[in-house]
Amino acid sequence: MGSSRAKEQRASRRAKLEEMRRAEAARERRNRIITWTCSAVIVAAVVGGSWYLVDRMQDEKAAEEVAAAKPVAGEKSFKGLSQNHVETPVDYKTSPGVGGDHNPAWMNCNGVVYDKEIGETNAVHSLEHGAVWVTYTDKATDKDVSTLKDQVTKTPYTLMSPFADQSSPIVLSAWGKQLSVDSAADPRVEKFLGKYVQGAQTPEPGAVCTGGIAA
Repeated sequence: MGSSRAKEQRASRRAKLEEMRRAEAARERRNRIITWTCSAVIVAAVVGGSWYLVDRMQDEKAAEEVAAAKPVAGEKSFKGLSQNHVETPVDYKTSPGVGGDHNPAWMNCNGVVYDKEIGETNAVHSLEHGAVWVTYTDKATDKDVSTLKDQVTKTPYTLMSPFADQSSPIVLSAWGKQLSVDSAADPRVEKFLGKYVQGAQTPEPGAVCTGGIAA
């Protein structure tokens, strides 16, 4: 009789152990499923986030390219400009000139401000190197002139000088591009500089703006 009870107890223990093993196995399966599910969610989020970032970067790049291709409002463009070096005066179609035949020597244009008028053909050579030439008449206010001077001195590949023979108080010229404004506060001034200082219009990108004529 005692032997029969012992057998029942052993059988009961085995049943409990088996039940515990099944429960543990079930827990492990659930944990694996949860882990796999979480991993899949994380991977999906990472992949989705990566594609989102890639798409966003591509959209931003496309927007920048569109903005770069879009002209500054009011600017004038001139094509078919010659690049001959001459030492004689040149009758430019624009005032000041924005390209065409020019003097072999360029004006220093690494953020240089000239207080007196400079050689037009020398300045046009600077434009060939990718500079923007800021000119003004006596109709420009002292505040505008001061503001432009500060901006030019902080901007490589720019030069500034008075120029009496122009129709607007302030004119910005790059190779083949020109913009006339009435005030230095006009937001197009910043846009023109940002677009055309060493811009895509430059015939000789990277050419030096130093080592030329200083005054």
